[in-house]
Parts: sequence; structure tokens; C-alpha cells
Amino acid sequence: MRTRFSPHVTGYAAAWCIVLVWSFWLIVSRLANGSGLTIYDLAALRYGLAALIAGPLCLYYRPWRGLRLFQIAVLSFVLGPVYILFVFAGFIYAPAAHGGIFMNGVLPIFSMLLSIALASVFPSKKQVFGGLLILVSAIVLAWNANSDGGADIWIGDLFFLIGALFFSLYMILAERWQLGAMQIIFCGTIVNAALYLPIWALWLPSGMGTAPIGPFLLQAIYQGLVPNLIGLLFVAHASRTIGNGNTAFILAAVPGGGALLGLLILGEGLTVASIIALVILTLGLAISVRRRALT
Repeated sequence: MRTRFSPHVTGYAAAWCIVLVWSFWLIVSRLANGSGLTIYDLAALRYGLAALIAGPLCLYYRPWRGLRLFQIAVLSFVLGPVYILFVFAGFIYAPAAHGGIFMNGVLPIFSMLLSIALASVFPSKKQVFGGLLILVSAIVLAWNANSDGGADIWIGDLFFLIGALFFSLYMILAERWQLGAMQIIFCGTIVNAALYLPIWALWLPSGMGTAPIGPFLLQAIYQGLVPNLIGLLFVAHASRTIGNGNTAFILAAVPGGGALLGLLILGEGLTVASIIALVILTLGLAISVRRRALT
């Protein structure tokens, strides 16, 4: 007997898979600073390797036929080099823990604000309260992590916030436009690879020629394949099935996942204040996710 899972079930599963993917991404991106690669190299790996895999699929499915030129331009820009270079640059100025806090932890806040501004969709009182708890936890975590940074740490935090704004907009567009998997791949990889790779090859600084093979392969495999293919597809599916609001609140668990992986993999300790803040964040997440009927 064949078992058919509800789209809502697969949507929640996809969202929690993204939490795992992005928690590991924080660790990998932290290690990138010692890989010898520039942020421009990381962006080239992100778009170039993904495009090699996605190219034949896009030629077969021709996903551009279901998109207007305006949609292609907007979606490609939102998922493009401006977004990802801000994110990678954030790790230069701020600790990696701030990436999870200021990108993923504040996604629910941006999601609510953009939903109000673009679609006149207002959050419930419970979501507002949960969002405030998440915001408080993010502030506590950021304050506690300041000891790991320098005078310019605010620059990295600002870059992470810009990245969160871009990604929140992507989730809203994925839901409103009901974007398919191949449409996401086409705009997020093929279009951006065609635009960015020539600029990178001709004018941007690169460390690929001197980077050690081990760190290079780690960054190539993870940055080039996992977030830009698997991650984007999971986000699109989750946003379409459970809504960008629920998806954003679940992604707020990434700071906690990143902190736990940092403890297990990198041996980074957690202070009492960090543990309390992560508990508050988890509580805010738990009370904020809207429960939809599973059909």
C-alpha cells in the first residue's frame, strides 16, 4: 500500500531539514576564513558548481517558460551575489555565532514586517509575543558574543541583517508566486552564474590557486551544492506548503543548532547567558509557529 504524506507534513519536514543544513553551514563558513579563499571565490563556488548540475535539468524542463521577465529579474537579484557577498563579508567582521543570530534569528521579525508591508497580512498576538521572545534572545546572544569580536563587529552584524532581509523577501516571493523547484534553481543558480562568474574571473581577487586542497574541497562541496540547491528547494517547498511565516519561525532554531554543533565539532563552550538565551529563543519559536490542519 502506498503512503501519501500531506504537503503540510513534508513542508514542516523540509523546514527542519533546512535548520540542520544551515546549522552546519555556519560551521563550514566559519572555517572558510582559514581556507585561503576570498568571499568572491565562495560566491563563485556557490553559483558555479550548482549551475553545472542544474544546467542540464533547466535545459530539459525549461522553467523560464512559466516566469515573467520581471519575476526572473527580481528573484535572481534577491538570491544573487549582492545577497551572498554581504553574508560572507559578515563573517570577516563578526563571529560566526552572530550569523545564526542576525540572519536566522531575526527572520520571523522581517517576515512579519514584510508580510504587513507587501501583503497587508498581520501576525497574531501569539506570533508577536513569540517574535519578541526571539528578538530578546537574539539581543542577549549578540551582547554575550561581543567578547569574541572587535570594534568593527557591528559591521558584520549589519551585513547579516541585510542578508536576512534578502532571504525573508525570497521566502515571501516563493509563497506568493508559488514558485516551482526548477524555477528556483534557474533563477538562483543559472542566471546568477551567467552574470557573476565572468565578473569574478576577470576582475575580482581570488585565492583558488593557492588554497589547500582539503579546505577547498570542503567549501566547494558544501557552499557549491548544499545551500544553493538543497537548501533553496527545501525553503521553497516549506514556504509554499506551510507559509513563509511558519518557515521563518522554524528557521529561528538555527542559532541554537549552530551553537550545539559548534560545541560538538569545534569545542566552543556555551556560557550560562547563552544557554538561557537559546532556551528563550526556542520558547519563542514553539509558541509562534501557527498550527495548520493536516489534510
